[in-house]
Amino acid sequence: MKYLLYIIIFTLLQALFFGRIHLFDVATPLVYTWMVLHMHRGMNKVLSMVLSFILGLSVDAFSNTPGQASTTMTLIACLQPYVLELFLRREDAPNFQPTLRALGFTRYFAYALILLAIYCIVYYMLSFLSGTMDWQEWLITTGASLVLTLAIILVIEFSIKDNS
Repeated sequence: MKYLLYIIIFTLLQALFFGRIHLFDVATPLVYTWMVLHMHRGMNKVLSMVLSFILGLSVDAFSNTPGQASTTMTLIACLQPYVLELFLRREDAPNFQPTLRALGFTRYFAYALILLAIYCIVYYMLSFLSGTMDWQEWLITTGASLVLTLAIILVIEFSIKDNS
């Protein structure tokens, strides 16, 4: 139920606010990816991919990026459990929720950086392959969007009082 609320909130935030930000005409925050970062350990993989696809499809509908967000959100939802396992301790609970407070800054930063880097590389590679940007623009846009998205997600994580 909370993930359906996340889908609605992040779709609206991306469509009405974050999707309109193009810092220096290269960096766009892709903050809706936070939902995948926040999925708990042990979550049904099919459910996480379906929810991520729905969020991506919703973002695609408002952003005029047919298939880019939905494809890439599904990919990182598929990879998230494996990346998360790299940063967990043996004693962590089966339903562990990856948050800044739970993982600590260093592990959360690395976890988020890996998934967001994959997201930004693939997301903007789809634009590059469709011929809408050259390789230099792809490289700058990918890096700038990654840094901006990671910074905003860290601000969100720092501002959340209770991450449960």
